[in-house]
Amino acid sequence: MLQRVLPAARWLRSYRREDLGGDISAGLTTAVMLIPQGMAYAMLAGLPPIVGLYASVLPLAVYALFGSSRQLAVGPVAMVSMLVLASAGAIAEPGSAQFISYAVMLALMVGVLQLAMGVLRLGFLTNFLSHPVVSGFTSAAALIIFFSQLKHLLGVPVARSHHVNVIAAAVVSQLANVSVPTLIIGVLTIVALVALKRYAPRAPRALIVVVLGTVAVWLLGLADKGVAIVGTVPAGLPSLSLPPLDWAAMRKLAPIAITITLVGFMESISVAKAVARRHGYEVDANQELVGLGLANLAASLTGAYPVAGGFGRSAVNDQAGANTPLASLITAAVMGVSLLLFTPLFYYLPKAVLAAIIMVAVAGLVDLSEVKHLWRVKRSDLVLLLLTFGATLTLGIEEGIAVGVGASLLWFVVRTTRPHTAVLGQLPGKEIYRNVANFSEARPVPGALIVRVDAQFYFGNVTFLKATLSKLEAKVPRLRSVILDASSINQLDSSAATALCEIATDYRARGVRLMFANVKHPVREVMRRTGLVDRLGIDSGHLRVHDAVVAHLESQNNDDDGDTPSESPRAAEASERPIVPARAAAHDRANVPCAEPEPARA
Repeated sequence: MLQRVLPAARWLRSYRREDLGGDISAGLTTAVMLIPQGMAYAMLAGLPPIVGLYASVLPLAVYALFGSSRQLAVGPVAMVSMLVLASAGAIAEPGSAQFISYAVMLALMVGVLQLAMGVLRLGFLTNFLSHPVVSGFTSAAALIIFFSQLKHLLGVPVARSHHVNVIAAAVVSQLANVSVPTLIIGVLTIVALVALKRYAPRAPRALIVVVLGTVAVWLLGLADKGVAIVGTVPAGLPSLSLPPLDWAAMRKLAPIAITITLVGFMESISVAKAVARRHGYEVDANQELVGLGLANLAASLTGAYPVAGGFGRSAVNDQAGANTPLASLITAAVMGVSLLLFTPLFYYLPKAVLAAIIMVAVAGLVDLSEVKHLWRVKRSDLVLLLLTFGATLTLGIEEGIAVGVGASLLWFVVRTTRPHTAVLGQLPGKEIYRNVANFSEARPVPGALIVRVDAQFYFGNVTFLKATLSKLEAKVPRLRSVILDASSINQLDSSAATALCEIATDYRARGVRLMFANVKHPVREVMRRTGLVDRLGIDSGHLRVHDAVVAHLESQNNDDDGDTPSESPRAAEASERPIVPARAAAHDRANVPCAEPEPARA
């Protein structure tokens, strides 16, 4: 029981001494990366840099104890930072005490939502964020983040906006006021980060440029020449306290809190699963929600803003040798020591360096490879990606993801109301039937229309199926039988059952038999309860399409000889067994769509 509630009890009990070296190395390496990155992402969120450091201590330790991933590094991430700025910035001035209070309150709201989802095992809700939507949103948000940092890179004042064209126009209008020393520092930092990534991929790139930039500003006195610096960073660990609750603000922040809950979890679970596959273990999505929820609650108690698992940090943690979550506990300890001892060293850190770190990090989030992949694989998904991308760029962060989710749900409804249908034909000399549109050798069965519907049959596509059958049957000379291959129909609702009754009645009046093949048990049960089996007759259900075709041919031969279909003993034998036994009692037939009226009693 304890191991289920506290996963750390499991790995601590079985901890191996040979894993300690890798965990120590990974813990130190990730901390070296997280110090400048946490400050940079806090600045991106419109918060003081110290808030990013606060978000990298207790939340990281709590996740290590309650999460199911061994390598996931939790802390500030670019996407969540941008969402915090977009939401809290709409009701308070970024950097103000009220803004900080709202950001901390967001961490509380996200923590409660994620914890509740984990406890209630609602991890499946993240499926509403399809991969094309997440990819389009991430790419557009990365561009917005990139352009939003130009003001720090150039040292010019630019009004905050979530529209790339507005930011670009504002930057162009300020080109005459660019701070040359700031621009030089920013460009050199970007060049250094790119070069280090290529030629020294294991080096602590972010820490190197932070140290070099800070030393350069201090030695050359660039702070007096217009280069913006971080300034005083408060020393000491954060105190534990509940954030002040503003119910009116919480109502306004609720939509973005839900968005951060889902987006943060999607980013975290994606990287956690990718790393887990490489190491041969499984992550529990619901336990991940519990771990992230508790981490965000810890963030709210320490004056921090929402956190999630980061792609880059987790990759570094894994590559540096992390074997267990002890590596994250070591990272949290190093971050705590840095808060106690090293914050004065950040005074001369230029904001242009932090901006460059952010810009290089988010540049990799623009997913061009996914565009190429979807162009080859599924162009309808590419449309969703581009729609989300365009909506995020033009309408804004929150609106973009809302449009993407809405469009994906709408597309799902459209696909289910107009499902793929196939006309089947027999392969020569075989008892196999395939789509005549894809198999040129497939031959239609004379006098029969064989149709496969590749979707559940429900009220939303009833009209479509009726219209499709009407259009297809007109192409079959001397139609005698319609055979529905139900192998792809997983569900049948009452509206669809009523429609099938109407179709069967219409066919019977015209002398056409309606038969079913490959009917699954849940669908059979609905057909029995609605009286459809009795309406169709005991010989209307078949295990295979070929059995139905044999019954059709037998019936056709008997009709040609002057017999009625019911007089053919071989037609009944063609089906190995009926859909269900004809055992519906009189009370089962009352008030059902296909039930025949009871005979009047004298």
